[in-house]
Amino acid sequence: MKCNLSLLVFAVILLIASCSPKEQINSLSKKEVDEGWSLLFDGTATSLDSMWKTFNAGPVTGWKVQDGILYNSGVGSDHGGDIVTKKEFTNFELSLEWKVDSQSNSGIFYHVQEGLTDAIYESGPEYQLIDGKGWPTEIHKDQYSGANYAMNAPIDAEVKPVGEWNTARILVNGPHVEHWLNGKKVVEYELWSPEWLKLKNESKWADAPHYGMSKSGHIGLQDHGGQTMFRNIKIREI
Repeated sequence: MKCNLSLLVFAVILLIASCSPKEQINSLSKKEVDEGWSLLFDGTATSLDSMWKTFNAGPVTGWKVQDGILYNSGVGSDHGGDIVTKKEFTNFELSLEWKVDSQSNSGIFYHVQEGLTDAIYESGPEYQLIDGKGWPTEIHKDQYSGANYAMNAPIDAEVKPVGEWNTARILVNGPHVEHWLNGKKVVEYELWSPEWLKLKNESKWADAPHYGMSKSGHIGLQDHGGQTMFRNIKIREI
């Protein structure tokens, strides 16, 4: 009798699991649509080709889409080429989910301008993504996930373990910028302010005249330093 009861319980658990709704990714709720959100990637290679391009070049190469997830090349620094949206944005709220493999790093860029620099990071500011705990060498405070790379260190950032999804949010409204990580604001700064210009002139960007100077531009994703995955990429223009 006990054996039959155990089998019955097991069968019920299997039935519940099979009937549970699957996680919805790369989609917008009615509320989000009403609020003005739109997808920059719907989980298909078609949307990648129609909405994105290689920085300073043509169609996207080196990246792949699998099971609704966008993967960079994952085979080394800049192998597949950084990618940017075909559309430019000025004031916006950007949200996406990301995760990196062990000892990998990448970045999210905004206000990127093509044709001015050979490297995407010499154009638009970067929201840093990195395996901070597993990185093989010492890194600076302004190189951890959520940082305004090489400028502003994240404060009280809580990154999920490698292999788990994190949520990044970037708010840009005029000169005001906020970086959010997993629901917490970790960086805040004012573009082109005396404080920002001082930081730039004392950083690695001192000899990068175009860095951060544009008031609009493309959103960019970096193919650099290992495997990074993205999903649920959406934007709301302000």
